[in-house]
Amino acid sequence: MLVDRFHRRINYLRISITDRCNLRCIYCMPPFGERKLRHREILRYEEFLRIVRIAIKLGIKKIRLTGGEPLVRKGIQGFIPMLTAINGLDDVSLTTNGVYLNDHLDMLKASGIKRINVSIDSLNRTKFKRITRFDYFTKVWEGIEKARDMGFYPIKLNVVMMKGMNDDEILNFGSLAIEQPYYIRFIECMPVGLQANSLAFIPNSEIERSLVNRFGPLIPVSLGPNDGPARRFRFQGGKGEIGFISPISNPFCQDCNRLRLTANGMLLPCLLSGAEIDIKGPLRRGCLDEELTEVFLRAVNLKPKCHALDLDNHQRVYRKMCSIGG
Repeated sequence: MLVDRFHRRINYLRISITDRCNLRCIYCMPPFGERKLRHREILRYEEFLRIVRIAIKLGIKKIRLTGGEPLVRKGIQGFIPMLTAINGLDDVSLTTNGVYLNDHLDMLKASGIKRINVSIDSLNRTKFKRITRFDYFTKVWEGIEKARDMGFYPIKLNVVMMKGMNDDEILNFGSLAIEQPYYIRFIECMPVGLQANSLAFIPNSEIERSLVNRFGPLIPVSLGPNDGPARRFRFQGGKGEIGFISPISNPFCQDCNRLRLTANGMLLPCLLSGAEIDIKGPLRRGCLDEELTEVFLRAVNLKPKCHALDLDNHQRVYRKMCSIGG
């Protein structure tokens, strides 16, 4: 089993299947994008599947597919059913920007995926275009509503609040959690890549205070076995939930149970550190499964007790978020 030096059991693997994205969110990419990985640099689907099978033997029970934007990768329609068919996984979920969600919902449902996270930082079409640099709000929202109507649950809407950009929409997202069965998750802007500019940072405590002042008390919700680091709440009578992920103002490192696999085959022990272990190299040299197991063990052994990032020091992670998968 994967247990790190601080006795945390690692049972969750986030997989970035591509570094490519069809948006250019201001906190993630420059206007003209980043240098894309060459085709041969990216893990093939069969390589991902082999890594997942080994990870399951080591105790991984939960997989989340990310990108870039995972739904832009060619062949995704065939890969996801093969992934969800592997025995031993309790949960396979997807994080997407929602642009192509409508086109893939039938496949996702047939594959057994129930949980979807959609990154959407504004409910206003003009502001959405300003943040993402593309006018896709209507298309994204149609996909979210169709997923709701098809019975996907939970549908989590990931929101990064930024001062002077979308912080005037806090109450709009709060209203949405009351009126609709969506899980609104406020994620603090982290000092990673282009997000290293701390001027945009809003602690979740401020967001929580605004919501309580307007809508009343937040009622805690107990965490489930497949839950991540979000603190979960409901409003009285609300159909959805509010969640807070606060890696800067309230780190949850003591409960971290995850590794990340990048599209180019690097295992990351921690999102907010620079450590990484190459698994693609041994894989393509024809190594045995036992050698890949050792790669996982080395990665877990590198997990820090806690990240060292905050807004008052000069330490930053300069790896781009689009290449990590969030």
